[in-house]
Amino acid sequence: MAPALESTDLKNKLEDLSGVVLKPGENPYNALIEVCDDDPTKIQSIYSAHRVKRNAQQKDKFLASDYAELIIDPYLLRLENPKIEPGFDPRNCMTFWGRPPIHVLELADEIQKRLKALSANIWLMPLHRMHITTLELAFSRTAPEIESLKQSLSPAIPHIASYTYLHRSRLVKPLISYDLSAFALSFLPAAGEPRLSPTSSSDVVAPENTAADVDGDDGYTYHHLRRDVWDQVKEAGVTVSSRYVVPSAHITLGRYLTNADHGTPAQRQRWVDGIDEINAWLETEVWDNPASAWVGEWMVGQEKGLDVRVGTLWYGGGRTVQMGEGY
Repeated sequence: MAPALESTDLKNKLEDLSGVVLKPGENPYNALIEVCDDDPTKIQSIYSAHRVKRNAQQKDKFLASDYAELIIDPYLLRLENPKIEPGFDPRNCMTFWGRPPIHVLELADEIQKRLKALSANIWLMPLHRMHITTLELAFSRTAPEIESLKQSLSPAIPHIASYTYLHRSRLVKPLISYDLSAFALSFLPAAGEPRLSPTSSSDVVAPENTAADVDGDDGYTYHHLRRDVWDQVKEAGVTVSSRYVVPSAHITLGRYLTNADHGTPAQRQRWVDGIDEINAWLETEVWDNPASAWVGEWMVGQEKGLDVRVGTLWYGGGRTVQMGEGY
């Protein structure tokens, strides 16, 4: 019998580097909002500090003298190359995903091309599978367990799926975040930055009862959205069992399938330097720049509402239970 595969989560735990201390039983997203006095500028600052600290931590790991190897995902490796061990990924999950609008997908595609030029053997997330996990309800369960969870939550699903239509938040300032197992495009909750989306709130007026002040100060942030979805799931009588709760808003760009491109110190230096260069380009050319060919703003729920998703979801798979209304 083949040995059980070990998830990359066990080797590469995503730590909360924000410093916010959670109390048992409380809504973990509300805790950060309270620490920040419900101030979007402070919320953005914590998200920013988390990704800056994590990137610095991971850069040190890549360049360390005792570097061993990348953390290769054994499930993805087998899915991409069934000859290693025929079979399939049995880990079923249930999540609420946000789906990137077209202009964010175009930016992600450009960044993937630049990363591919640095490392030819990386695995890239297909654009049509890209998503942001607004809330993970359950992971690594059996299919019957997820079906039971879905049935319990079914009365609340339509309202949650379309919640972003009347509760609009923005994400801005994209940067590449990375570690030894994967790399992602991470965003910050908006805090008064100029609005740049091709179909922005100035073109599509929100209904009068929209929770977000569309032309205001971004008082309803992406973190508020996560808090509200968590509360609604709990009110429906379902326990949220997420792998982690961290101040991060990211879409996975890709993962590593081999150590071939990162085996020497020079290769690893080229990789981290290349990411630094792309991030510098994003910050100087894309952020808050109405003249840029690329748009780094994401209004969550634009084009599509939340995607209620079940099944084997780890690499953008699974199936949609319900897609919420977009705007």
